[in-house]
Amino acid sequence: MSTTVAAAVAALDERYPPVWAEEWDRVGLVVGDPVWPVARILCVVDCVPETVAEAIAADADLIVAHHPLLMRGVSSVAATSYKGRIVQNLIKNDVALFTAHTNADVANPGVSDALAARLGLVDLRPLEPAGDDPGRGVGRIGRLPVPRPLSALTAQAASVLPRTAWGVRAAGDPDRVITTVAVCGGAGDSFLATAAAAGVDAYLTADLRHHPVSEAVAGGGPALLDAAHWATERPWLDDLAAYLRARLEVDVVVSDLDTDPWTLHAASPLFTPSKESLP
Repeated sequence: MSTTVAAAVAALDERYPPVWAEEWDRVGLVVGDPVWPVARILCVVDCVPETVAEAIAADADLIVAHHPLLMRGVSSVAATSYKGRIVQNLIKNDVALFTAHTNADVANPGVSDALAARLGLVDLRPLEPAGDDPGRGVGRIGRLPVPRPLSALTAQAASVLPRTAWGVRAAGDPDRVITTVAVCGGAGDSFLATAAAAGVDAYLTADLRHHPVSEAVAGGGPALLDAAHWATERPWLDDLAAYLRARLEVDVVVSDLDTDPWTLHAASPLFTPSKESLP
């Protein structure tokens, strides 16, 4: 059972055309020779030393990553830098690297479809449709089969998403009944206004910031759920792996290695006001 890097790239480009990527993004083949044989592929969110070591230990010939390794121009890939050491390690072990990022975000099915599926959302449509195809675009809006309060939806999200130290936090009335939900895998605070304009009851994404959240909730927008960036994109790897298995004669492994940078979480103790703070 073996194919080539070129065949894998062709299959990936068909599913996630590079022209769908944002202008600033860097997708496609990063390391490797198109003629290299591929018998096993490892699917990851991040190409970091830990996932490279995982690929080498698993005898993988190709890593398919969501996040680009080399986003900006470089003048050196010497082993004197963090990313240079990754590139050198990949080359020394004949492991190719391919990235599908914003082109996978807007695909249908894509990153946010997999996230919506974890919540059981139905009747999906894009949060921000692509101009040339209303069936794809950034994020997804869907309906919960059974409405539930925000507190229950938050607990559900924490239970169905990959476990991280970050967990899931929410902003809004815990008793607010949620029927329609928008989701966006990865950092999605730039679509807060889009979610509000869509009239959804809740919006789940990652990397939400204090002031935009405060202003969005105060402005009567949807309840907000903030999960770990890695956790919102990891579900897509299962869909990616299923596609690759169906298209190529290869073994495909999905990494469950948590590459979220936040590694510890301590819940605040119950607040007891000091005598000095009492009126």
